[in-house]
Amino acid sequence: MSDRIDVRKTYKLYIGGAFPRSESAYSYEVTDTKGKFVANAALASRKDARDAVIAARKAFGGWSSRTAYNRAQILYRIAEVMEDRRPQFVQAVVQSEGLSASKAEKTLDAAIDRLVWYAGWADKVTQVIGNANPVGGPFFNLSTPEPTGVVAVLAPQESSLLGLVSVVAPAIVTGNTVVVVSSYDRPLPAVTFAEVLATSDVPGGVVNILTGSAATVAPWLASHMDVNAIDLTGIAGDATLATDLEVAAADNLKRVRRAPAAEPDWALDPGLEPMTAFLEIKTVWHPIGV
Repeated sequence: MSDRIDVRKTYKLYIGGAFPRSESAYSYEVTDTKGKFVANAALASRKDARDAVIAARKAFGGWSSRTAYNRAQILYRIAEVMEDRRPQFVQAVVQSEGLSASKAEKTLDAAIDRLVWYAGWADKVTQVIGNANPVGGPFFNLSTPEPTGVVAVLAPQESSLLGLVSVVAPAIVTGNTVVVVSSYDRPLPAVTFAEVLATSDVPGGVVNILTGSAATVAPWLASHMDVNAIDLTGIAGDATLATDLEVAAADNLKRVRRAPAAEPDWALDPGLEPMTAFLEIKTVWHPIGV
């Protein structure tokens, strides 16, 4: 019998492409579904949330100005790296969600496939929801979507991998940058995903991941004046918190993707709504013949 002591890992935050310790200096224990200790995770603070918003804002200009084709390539690269780290993701899903290894494999497959699916939409969504509008006069009237800006995302609490990918991918593929608050009880897939982002082609600051309590961190993100939108999908079923965050978001007229009554079935076809929720339509008039 080996008397070797396991190296216990403390996962850090992911902000601006780096892995800083939480400003709070606190962490919390992460256990598997049977209550066995797995790792420690950083407990994000208000200051960490502010730092993440600054990083997201700094990255927004460069990310939103990239071609849709390039953003598609980068999302596809994330899928490639996830495929390479398959055993680690499967273990994280088994520990976090209590699934069998075979079901965890299917969950991972679905998450990778969703990234590829959104990558395919990167250079198509503009043609689908933008258009040339008929007008009474000698003018071209053209509508085209533009990214909203910095989006705060509350990741689903139960579907810690597929749900996470399903709320992050549509926001970034359309040119937004995000600050994500991961599942509190099931952060392992999120911190593993952060390690994938750091070793893929995603520019620092495009995706920032905070571990900790949504009830503690989310109010600061909802009221932050440099956050343009907030996705409340991850707090499905928590009507009180959702209402409080919607009220806070009204301070600077944020776009709000509302929390559903129950967590969605993430395995279903998501449709276009997750992408269009954080796009704004710009309409341009131009005289014909000029």
